Amino acid sequence: MTYTPPRRPQFFYTTAPLPCPYVSGRTERKVVTEIAGPDAEALHDRLSRAGFRRSHNIAYAPVCPSCNACVPIRIPVARFAPGRTLRRILKRNIGIDGFEVPARATTEQYALFKRYQQARHGDGDMASMSFYDYRAMIEDTPIETFLVEFRDPEDELIGVCLTDRLGDGLSAVYSFFSPELADRSLGSFSILWLIDRCRALELPHVYLGYWVADSRKMAYKARFRPSEILSMGAWRELEQQPD
Repeated sequence: MTYTPPRRPQFFYTTAPLPCPYVSGRTERKVVTEIAGPDAEALHDRLSRAGFRRSHNIAYAPVCPSCNACVPIRIPVARFAPGRTLRRILKRNIGIDGFEVPARATTEQYALFKRYQQARHGDGDMASMSFYDYRAMIEDTPIETFLVEFRDPEDELIGVCLTDRLGDGLSAVYSFFSPELADRSLGSFSILWLIDRCRALELPHVYLGYWVADSRKMAYKARFRPSEILSMGAWRELEQQPD
């Protein structure tokens, strides 16, 4: 008889209320749990399909009182077709290459990260992150994670996308880009890159985190269509949005 150790119990905790980073005047709360142990990959897969996101070795999901603005969203890559706006973004970025590299922090990445934070989120907590904080964000992961480095024809680093590998797709964890190239829409370009990568890997979904219709920072995710949102415990197609 083979001894099977008992499964480690999974504990979930609720955070204290904090100001919402997406919708002014609202309060956010999260439910969080640790991703650890020999079943970390399988646990992360289940939580991702249930609408959770990862930060370091923690998975979280919003449980805000009287608000459901944060909606989990993913792209079914087999049915995806870029609209006019996304086709223009692809054309605008001809010559930009994405390279999949290990999840290891470099000083080159950190310099770009600091420029991005100071230009786009200068009053946020991430703007004060040290290199060691940045390295923890990139490297502190209990699951299969990689970086996509985006480089121009002169080999200058202009963008980075931290990405998790799931059993059913790729999850865009965090992206940052050269603030001087805002007109290139490199955030959307990185998602298009991940869609192509999923197709090459024969994975069905790109997970984009949360879509917040009332937030300019997050509303752009509805450009990618068809998209699916998690509603009432099931993934359902998002109604068509203007291109």
